[in-house]
Amino acid sequence: MFSGIVEEMATLVAMTKDKENIDFTLKCSFTDELKIDQSIAHNGVCLTVVSMENNTYTVTAMKETLDRSNLGLLQIGDKVNIERSMLMNGRLDGHIMQGHVDRTAKCIGMRDADGSTYFTFEYPFDKAMAKKGYFTVDKGSVTVNGVSLTVCEPTENTFTVAIIPYTRANTNFHDIQVGSVVNIEFDILGKYIARLQTL
Repeated sequence: MFSGIVEEMATLVAMTKDKENIDFTLKCSFTDELKIDQSIAHNGVCLTVVSMENNTYTVTAMKETLDRSNLGLLQIGDKVNIERSMLMNGRLDGHIMQGHVDRTAKCIGMRDADGSTYFTFEYPFDKAMAKKGYFTVDKGSVTVNGVSLTVCEPTENTFTVAIIPYTRANTNFHDIQVGSVVNIEFDILGKYIARLQTL
């Protein structure tokens, strides 16, 4: 379980493909605090630490994860938003997210907002998936590359988020441009409500 409050950006230092899986080796400031079997969200994707050496750690993404996320597009040197799992004795500063990315979306617009930036993202509309809660609502929550954000201007297949300068500078939002592919996780509460309505 995660909150969508990114701790920092890790740097991808190596990638190894094994059949349909990819091992990603990364470096961050708290590598020495990690342990094998620990869960860490990478651009919003929950991955397990499988090994550690030389002040780096390695996680494995399987085909299902690669198909639903932008992890397969990563290249050596890329910055990845990371967050360790929530402590249950603290404040929930973002919103409850699982680290189970639902799909990718493409940035289709950016506009200035007096120092902040509005980013608009688009994803293919699927009526059956929308009935299961895979959509956004005005002032609802959405996770973009692991960042907990508030939705504005939603349509059936687009939504906009406002990014303050601090968030843009301290996450990989500073690399996002029109055409960039991001990971999105829809609000888990919306999915449960949608499911209850079908029972």
